[in-house]
Amino acid sequence: MSAVKRRGSGARDQAGGAEPVRRAARARAKAPRAATKRAAAPHPARTQARRKIGITCYSHFGGSGVVATELGLGLARRGWDVHFIAHRLPFRLRRFESSIFFHEVTPVTYPVFEQPPNNLALATKMVEVVENHGIDLLHVHYAMPFAASAYLARQLVLPRRLDVVTTLHGTDISVLGIDPAYFRVTQFSIQSSDRVTAVSRFLADSARKSLGITKPIEVVYNFVDPEVFVPRSRSGVRLAPPETRVLMHASNFRQVKNIPVVIQVFAEVRKHLAAKLVMIGDGPEKPAAEQLARKLGVERDVLFLGNQDCMEELLPLADVFLLPSSSESFGLVALEAMSAEVPVVASNVGGLPEVVEEGVTGFLHEVADVQGYVGSVLELLTHEKLRRAMGRRARRIARERFNVDDMVDRYIQVYDSLR
Repeated sequence: MSAVKRRGSGARDQAGGAEPVRRAARARAKAPRAATKRAAAPHPARTQARRKIGITCYSHFGGSGVVATELGLGLARRGWDVHFIAHRLPFRLRRFESSIFFHEVTPVTYPVFEQPPNNLALATKMVEVVENHGIDLLHVHYAMPFAASAYLARQLVLPRRLDVVTTLHGTDISVLGIDPAYFRVTQFSIQSSDRVTAVSRFLADSARKSLGITKPIEVVYNFVDPEVFVPRSRSGVRLAPPETRVLMHASNFRQVKNIPVVIQVFAEVRKHLAAKLVMIGDGPEKPAAEQLARKLGVERDVLFLGNQDCMEELLPLADVFLLPSSSESFGLVALEAMSAEVPVVASNVGGLPEVVEEGVTGFLHEVADVQGYVGSVLELLTHEKLRRAMGRRARRIARERFNVDDMVDRYIQVYDSLR
């Protein structure tokens, strides 16, 4: 800008005499000091606008992909260029953002391959994006196999610097990580990451104990946008008649989600009052759940909606959210229900006690305690004042402790520590 002004002043000098010359001289005398001031204190927005990050996650319905996507959206709002590197477009990327880019990983098929080498294709795509877009930071969500692919990508771009942040989400530690077939590579990939985060204290402790991780693990909780997951009027979409209570469950319908207990609890609750059970999601346990509902005679009152990309519209329609998982590193959907002012009845395992406060925002029970779940659900459904008070407290805690803006700031602090 200073050079442009000087050229403009010179043109006016030739036409306008001595006074324009004096004005131009004063401007030249001030210009170096102004430039020095700008260099010493750059505007925060301009600094952040130059920052770029590559994010890899699973794109399907699940907590790790949700958190990774929402983190990317939060970073984009702060002026970052965010490059998602994945096999499919993450399902929560539902709107166009000018500073968010998607790079599809497409493995090559060849007759000699029994299965396409997805992890090698991912590493190659990471390198391509890093080199073509000037990225110096990869954040992978889920240790296996993404941290291993990121490690390979970092070796391929040497001597260029490429930092890797790995976030642990749950079954990458509790299931895959401890499997002898993957133990060593999972341990090595995590230890080789520049920074490691976990979504709960429980998960961080599990990684240290089960995998022997000695690298510092920072806990950055999963989060929710309280402006998206809000209480809503039920005057529009209805899942049940006005006098009928609604229980809700959402998951990937895997064995760890304890789906039979959900059906059993509802069948017992249904004996005492008019209720509907809304089951959101899909997975290997769904056919058995449908069969169990028929066996217990409640199939007409159980709605299997399949995977839904509008949880912020569905969760507020519930009176109680039920999550009796046998293992849960955090329980993101429980947090989203809390933000929508829905109390949660859940198992007292893993990271759930870090999210749901017993007797404050919901109730916690042992995994197989069907009667305990039934008692808590009935207490909430038959005492409206208690249910509403718990829901209000749940939303307040979601806003205060698990707010998206606070957690995105925490991740930025992790990135800044790499500089």
